[in-house]
Amino acid sequence: MPAACPCADHDQRLRGAVAGPVRAVRLDAPRDLAGRKAQSVPARLRTMRNPEWVAKALRPLLVLALCLGSLLASAQAPPRTPSSMLRERFLAVSQRAVDHPFREPVYLKSSQASGRLQGEIYAMVGHPFDKVRQAVATADNWCRILILHLNVKYCRASNLGARQVLDVGIGRKFDQPLADAHWARFHFRSTATGNDHLALELQAPTGPMGTRDYRIVVEAAPLDAGRSVVHMTYSYAYNATARWAMQAYLATLGNDKVGFSVVGRERNGRPKRVGGVLGIVERNTMRYYLAIEAYLGAHGLPPAQQLRKSLEDWFSATERYPLQLHEVERSAYLEMKLREVQRQQSEPPHRD
Repeated sequence: MPAACPCADHDQRLRGAVAGPVRAVRLDAPRDLAGRKAQSVPARLRTMRNPEWVAKALRPLLVLALCLGSLLASAQAPPRTPSSMLRERFLAVSQRAVDHPFREPVYLKSSQASGRLQGEIYAMVGHPFDKVRQAVATADNWCRILILHLNVKYCRASNLGARQVLDVGIGRKFDQPLADAHWARFHFRSTATGNDHLALELQAPTGPMGTRDYRIVVEAAPLDAGRSVVHMTYSYAYNATARWAMQAYLATLGNDKVGFSVVGRERNGRPKRVGGVLGIVERNTMRYYLAIEAYLGAHGLPPAQQLRKSLEDWFSATERYPLQLHEVERSAYLEMKLREVQRQQSEPPHRD
């Protein structure tokens, strides 16, 4: 439906343009046979030559013309939908990108405000929208995505009443018993499942070491017949305990770690990458996004082949950015993950 005609606005503007008293023309001609005064020809001509009278007479026609023009423009303009707005945002982000560090159309930024850290990615993936929608539509598939991340040690989806939840164990970059993992329960919620747009959220009230309100939010829309636009945010809140833990990590194991965003130039002219807590959130945001991308590449294969391909593809993708994401060797990663997947199929979660 076209937008409502703004005739009232046009009428107000025209009223303002002809504001002021309109001088009346005195008619002293004799009355005609019907008893009405007959205006003399000179007086009528004087009235029609009056600009204010002309504007007043033409105002209804001008309002009608403006109204019809607005209706025509509204009818011709395509409606803005969540799908089209996502494509517009992706295009705007890609045009603003500076010192783009990625080999593919992926755009990442991070922020910190009011005790909350957030990483945000816009990306184009080489998969049709229907495949993207099917791959991320269920909590079970999200466990297959999350377990690819180096620090995710366990994931099992289940129903809690009418809700779908994922029990996730988070730990170190090497083998750990589940009793040593930190546990988070993510609530899975799909907020939009249209033919050209999807949106979903995973939210955990609590996380490890004083963190809370973990959120992974994903939105997708078709770009063309074979490609899709994906928007993902990864964020969490933290308290004083979590701040202390992050500072301790950055002062020791993470003191040389950087993210992807460029914050300046080194003395040799090379880009200076963001560090600190923003570097942490950018690295993890990228790891989760690459997990989505790796699972998309394996989705649709026979189940026996999906796991191995997604693991191989995730590790290969992280190795494209060794400065930020290299942690272990391929063989160690594959062996650890295959054991973790087998374990999560047989052992129940250990909830904190």
